[in-house]
Amino acid sequence: MAKILVVDDSSTVRDEVAGFLKSNGLEVATAVDGKDGLAKLKADPGIRLVISDVNMPNMDGLTMAEKIRGELGNSTVNLIMLTTEGSTSMKERGKAAGIKGWIVKPFNGAAVLATFKKLAA
Repeated sequence: MAKILVVDDSSTVRDEVAGFLKSNGLEVATAVDGKDGLAKLKADPGIRLVISDVNMPNMDGLTMAEKIRGELGNSTVNLIMLTTEGSTSMKERGKAAGIKGWIVKPFNGAAVLATFKKLAA
């Protein structure tokens, strides 16, 4: 069972983030877009933290977050956006969907590792 789900349509970013977290002893699963992420979260109740991009095909990260809170009724999983998007309106929509944090790419694992470990516990 994974503790963290990394959702990004870029295989480069997905592999970088997942690889960093795994190398630091965390259990990680990956998904290629919001639709895939939603399915993986449904299948694995052990996931405690979702780190997601916003802009993805099939289902974007904010829609996925809204569905996690709404359709799945999951209010306990922690949601973090890792994205190039920094607009106020996007962040407000994320806050309304229960997003705990908003990290603008590029990914700096060392800066967020302690927080990710805490949120995945």
